[in-house]
Amino acid sequence: MMDHKMLEDKIIENYRQEENMMILVFAQWCINNELDPEAIYLRAHPDQGSNPALREALELTVPKAEAGAIADETLLGVLSLFGNDDLAFIVNEEMNKRQIQ
Repeated sequence: MMDHKMLEDKIIENYRQEENMMILVFAQWCINNELDPEAIYLRAHPDQGSNPALREALELTVPKAEAGAIADETLLGVLSLFGNDDLAFIVNEEMNKRQIQ
């Protein structure tokens, strides 16, 4: 039977993996929309500087031509799941700019 500490570690690990997936979805969405993921991230979190998880995710992204589409609603939903409202706000601004053009 799993003790409390093992269960806690498993929950934390699952959360990290899911968070990394959210970061990858964000990074690929940026690439697909010809935006710089690190610049967008810094606008949302200017106090955090460079994000190692984002840099790792960028290594996993593919060129726009090879990527599947990521719907705006999908990205906003994923960001919302993780309570990343600041990033969702900036992403939403970028979505609105695209609609104006």
